[in-house]
Amino acid sequence: MTGATPLMVVDGAGVVVRWSRRAREIWLRSDAEAVGRTALTVVANRARDDGDDAEPGSGPVGIHDVDGNPLDLRVQIVPLSDGAVAWGVFEAEDGVSRVDTRTAMVDVLGPDTREAFFVLDSELRVLSVNAAACALCGIAPDEALGRPVTDVCRPSPHQDLEGVLRGVLASGTSVTDHVVRLDPPNPSSPERRAKLSAFPLRYARGVVVSMTEATEPLRTRRRLAALGSVRERVGRSLDVVTTCQELVDALVPGFADIAVVDVVDAVVRGEDPPLSPLGRDIPLRRAAFRIEGPADRAQAHPLGDVRAVPSPTPYSQVLSDLRPRAVALESGTPWLDVDPERARAIRASGARLLLTAPLALRGAVLGLLSLYRTEPHDAFDENDLAVAEELAAHTALSLDNARRYTHEHTIAAALQRHLLPPEPPSQTAMEFAQLHVPADAGAGTWYDAFGLPGARTALAIGEVSGSGIDAATAMGRLRTVIHSLAALDLEPDELLARLNDAVVRLADERAALPPGDPLRRQPLRAGCVYVVHDPLHAVCVMASAGHPAPVVAHPGGVVHVPEIPTGPLLGNHDGPPFATATVPVRDGSVLALRSTSFPGSQGPDGDGPDPLREALTRLDRPLNEVRDDVLYRLGHTSGRHDVLLLLARTRAFPPDQVATWSLDSVPAAASAARHHARDLLAKWHVDEEVAFATELIVSELVTNAVRYGAPPIRLRLVKDSTITCEVSDTGGAAPRLRHARTVDEGGRGLFICAQMSHNWGIRYTAQGKTIWTEQTLPQNTRRPRP
Repeated sequence: MTGATPLMVVDGAGVVVRWSRRAREIWLRSDAEAVGRTALTVVANRARDDGDDAEPGSGPVGIHDVDGNPLDLRVQIVPLSDGAVAWGVFEAEDGVSRVDTRTAMVDVLGPDTREAFFVLDSELRVLSVNAAACALCGIAPDEALGRPVTDVCRPSPHQDLEGVLRGVLASGTSVTDHVVRLDPPNPSSPERRAKLSAFPLRYARGVVVSMTEATEPLRTRRRLAALGSVRERVGRSLDVVTTCQELVDALVPGFADIAVVDVVDAVVRGEDPPLSPLGRDIPLRRAAFRIEGPADRAQAHPLGDVRAVPSPTPYSQVLSDLRPRAVALESGTPWLDVDPERARAIRASGARLLLTAPLALRGAVLGLLSLYRTEPHDAFDENDLAVAEELAAHTALSLDNARRYTHEHTIAAALQRHLLPPEPPSQTAMEFAQLHVPADAGAGTWYDAFGLPGARTALAIGEVSGSGIDAATAMGRLRTVIHSLAALDLEPDELLARLNDAVVRLADERAALPPGDPLRRQPLRAGCVYVVHDPLHAVCVMASAGHPAPVVAHPGGVVHVPEIPTGPLLGNHDGPPFATATVPVRDGSVLALRSTSFPGSQGPDGDGPDPLREALTRLDRPLNEVRDDVLYRLGHTSGRHDVLLLLARTRAFPPDQVATWSLDSVPAAASAARHHARDLLAKWHVDEEVAFATELIVSELVTNAVRYGAPPIRLRLVKDSTITCEVSDTGGAAPRLRHARTVDEGGRGLFICAQMSHNWGIRYTAQGKTIWTEQTLPQNTRRPRP
């Protein structure tokens, strides 16, 4: 059959892939009717009835042509154009006996074939080999014939190859692209790998095995896979330690059996990395470690351990000249004695080969990568060194990005701490407790609490869009604006409206930055809720700008979120106006102002556990305990924004520290007001100097109300840390501070009040206006805080 054309070519599954002209004549089947169908199906339909029961695989098949004449067919291996092999079905030549598989192999495969072929019998002994197979195994043809294929190829382990081939014999199913490892000819040679395909012989009990040298292609594929994995996985985090763990996870298993990353300790804190060569006393932190298998004995130092690199070692040399090194870890290596703990871990892990590379960027040292392999024949070569250098460069860039982020976040967090009140000062009618859980990308969240005239207290909490230093700076500016606006004694909705104007102006300034400034592309938006607690009327007046309403808890376990109109976020040019809501509160009620990122109900309908509501159901304990209970219920919180909570418990204002009088709109009202004030200040034991100033202020304010205001007129004095004097009337005229000339007989009323007090202002209400002043009391006459 040498040089003959097969009737048909069949693949390993018995499907016809090629159909000849002679086959069309024998079975009267066209190419379309034969190709793609199993061979036995194609020819059996034309066979005689007495030949239909022929047993496939028992020798020559009883196949007949279209006229019923028996055909003597032979099967042998034929190569395809893509390098694979298939089965060729031939007509037996006249006068030629059956061709065994050894002859077929020699006939079909010439000496120039690069693929190694073995023909094995049922005991997996070699019946035939070609020149490529002998070259692959390093053996002469005469030495290979008759020996088990595992002795000829020397696979490691040999049971793997033997099991695969016996499975092919038993199942009659082909196996393709199975990778086997071949022992090197001598211990110093690198390992070799081959791709194996095995095909059962259907009409002669045996197996045809083809092998292709795959050592370098597989190593190249491993290098490319390592590079791809590092590029895909490393750099997704802006945390230095997490980036190091991403690196070892990308390299083990696959490129290495053990991976260790040590980072300069200053880099973990966000500081600038030192320049090469690295000093011997500069410490490195063990940031990441991974090994396939038990790691307890294989670690020289635990994660987080900080120490200098021992010298002289390959590690110190790499950090000195910034060039990677591949080193064989043989017994008796002298530099291992420098670090006994590392030597013990290397022996315990079974590491035989080391590749260490610097994590450096622009001459600055960020850390050290150490890769180990446990197989002695799997040596690191020059290509591996080049790959390690490339992936180390990618990791170094990611580490530097994480370091810069850490540095900026540290500055932003410090700036935020200085811009936030360390602890809200307790008021006579209110006590506070705050909870702040910083996040990795926070610094834009703030809270505030401060006193207002008339024993009132202002509460605020808000959040600025963005993160880092820019957000912290914007937050500090908004907090300053709120303090300035609160000094004007504005209603909450009016304060938010003016605060929105300030945010719009800041946003316009940001938009006018140079085109290259990245801050220009970041829109400025902020949310805020502002609350004013008035203990004399037992109410809280609140307004919101795109921020969640406070949670209000009353004694007895009632917890609710009041329905207040939620206005737009601050920074909108044409948003709807803000509105206020008045919420009654009792003595002992608790207001909880929280950031937008504060965890709430976890259920799909808001019916899951709510740590804040659950903690606020028990108010019969100190407020700090309530705050701690909320924190414990939150558990581990993580996110990109701070978790902030401000708790404020209301207290009744002492009734003996406030007095109110209604006055007639007559000139004698000023005298009556001075008399009321004098008696009350004496009862309060107010300092004579403060009392005299207060009488004068009361006289001037009441006189102005009689002359320029409208009845009814009301006088109220409040003693807290200050003496507050309030005179209210229903007139709409706004008083104006004047600087009277020397010859003027009047016009000095508000000027005198401003000079005699440390603060004064005007508060407008739906019923009119209130002019108020505050005078500081000496320390020993102030009312002590509860």
